[in-house]
Amino acid sequence: MSELIHSILKKYWGYDSFRPLQEPIIQAVLEQKDVLALMPTGGGKSICFQVPAMALHGLCIVVTPLIALMQDQVKNLREKGIVAYALHSGMSFSEMDIVLNACVFGKAKFLYLSPERLKTELFKERLPRMNVCLLAVDEAHCISQWGYDFRPAYLEIAHARQHMNTTPVIALTATATPKVVRDIQEKLQFKNGKVFQKSFARSNLSYSCLQVEDKEKKLCEILRNVPGTSVIYVRSRKKTKEIAEYLNINNIKADYYHAGLSTEERTKKQSFWIAGKTRVIVATNAFGMGIDKPDVRTVIHLDLPESLEAYYQEAGRAGRDEKKAYAVILYNSSDIKTLHEKIEYSYPESSFVRKVYQCLASYCRLAEGTGEGCTFDFDEHKFTETYKLPKTQTYYSLKRLQAEGFISLNDAFHNPSKIFISAHYENLYKWYVENPEYELLVKTLLRIYGGNLFSEYVPVHEKKIAQCSNLTEQDVQKKLYYLTKTGILSYLPKKENPQITFLTPRYDAAKLPLNQKKIKSLYEADKEKIEAMIAYVTSINTCRTTKILEYFGEIKNDPCNVCDICRKKIKEQDLQAQDEYIQKQVSAILHQTPLKIKCLMERIIHRDKNQTIRSIRKMIDLGIIIYNKKGELMLNKLE
Repeated sequence: MSELIHSILKKYWGYDSFRPLQEPIIQAVLEQKDVLALMPTGGGKSICFQVPAMALHGLCIVVTPLIALMQDQVKNLREKGIVAYALHSGMSFSEMDIVLNACVFGKAKFLYLSPERLKTELFKERLPRMNVCLLAVDEAHCISQWGYDFRPAYLEIAHARQHMNTTPVIALTATATPKVVRDIQEKLQFKNGKVFQKSFARSNLSYSCLQVEDKEKKLCEILRNVPGTSVIYVRSRKKTKEIAEYLNINNIKADYYHAGLSTEERTKKQSFWIAGKTRVIVATNAFGMGIDKPDVRTVIHLDLPESLEAYYQEAGRAGRDEKKAYAVILYNSSDIKTLHEKIEYSYPESSFVRKVYQCLASYCRLAEGTGEGCTFDFDEHKFTETYKLPKTQTYYSLKRLQAEGFISLNDAFHNPSKIFISAHYENLYKWYVENPEYELLVKTLLRIYGGNLFSEYVPVHEKKIAQCSNLTEQDVQKKLYYLTKTGILSYLPKKENPQITFLTPRYDAAKLPLNQKKIKSLYEADKEKIEAMIAYVTSINTCRTTKILEYFGEIKNDPCNVCDICRKKIKEQDLQAQDEYIQKQVSAILHQTPLKIKCLMERIIHRDKNQTIRSIRKMIDLGIIIYNKKGELMLNKLE
């Protein structure tokens, strides 16, 4: 089996060998064990389920929460010649139907899906007919309410396992405390399980927390002292633009990124940064997931993260090439106050949460008892403006409704236009012979996109179709809409809007079953996370790496020697050693004869004159040496 997985790795990924921990994880999966793999960001987690899936007969189902990341993984697998599909709330019923049929009839190797899809009737009806060889759960910390990004829909995974007989599960995450590790295994119903944990220590990554008043000035200083690519994290969308403009004014090439930009803008900004055309990207935490850029030299936080889990993931995007890199937090006393305040306003009053839910139902025009599984485009700004709701409270109320399992929120993502030809080829030929004005368009579609159009929804580009058929984009769209109306094909125009999905039938808002006991427990857990983050930032004695490792339940006695605290201690120890060296010389020289300070300085062997002066003054202050009546320094015999 070892030879097989190495050949798969070489054939599809081009690597001659596995990274540390990957091979034993894969072997455990192939031995039909349930596996939990804790590997740092950039540690190669996807290989751990993709390679064994290729070695097994059947379908690998991958549960993952981010649609954009899901689409990217499917695209990468297809480029390798591996048949993969995605299933998420942004798809039409007919799209999902075709994808699930491909999985039932063995025409797919990987099915990526969001956790919310697990509980839909469409999926539950097809799952027992699929030959599932492996269930992979990415971002597995989302299954635990004690994790930093709890998603109630992840709890459906255990129910789905009941229809998979002995199919093993592999759960993967970059961050999990011991409590979360236990919770993941329990919630996924591990049997004969194994936990693999790569050390959370990053020997090449230097952590620093600097308390400064002028963050922008310090930011420029760091970027000038440390050349190379950088990510700057801030909390607000507005601030991303402001900091990027400030850096550009100071001749540091920067751009900004946040989820509110169009897909085209985000893609362009991201690609320029990856290619090195932009040195610094200033972003909210919407940036970074799934981006494997190895040469990031600095990750700098201008606002405090809400947990050490979140910080570790974001900071871990630096130095993936194993070369020296820096993770820096710039903070002041107001940041700590803001973080304390945040825990209070992130848990709005239940009455306000119910009000937001009522407004949501009105916004989506849902009657009581309807809407389960329905997805709607959702403009949060328009929503708050329409119902005159305060933005911050509304945002956290929506998050609370998601955490309670009533809704699912997706940021804007690019869902390209797609076409599926539903007519049989012979019928299609007869139709366009009878309708010659559509012949060129149909033939253009077949020439560009081929026979896959008859078996699945294929992503298309209206502009390319227009160029190849001598039509305008508007004409192409008009004709495609008509062909959809006649039943010849199904045309789904592209979407780029954020979306909201109702996971339960719409409740009467007054009777919305908010679990107050659970909400209180989550509040206490989040409060602990914030306190741990503040303790990390304000620590002045403990090695930063040691502090992070302790949080994740890993014991390490040796300091990292590269964080700000370790560097300060090393410098202090070095100064102390120099001080002792100088003092020994002073004592030896003055033991022979008293001397003027100038003559004494000339006899002392040390490269740093300022350090020599400091050491002599220290000896004077301590009374070890004194001045005699001639103004000469001499040993204090009373000492």
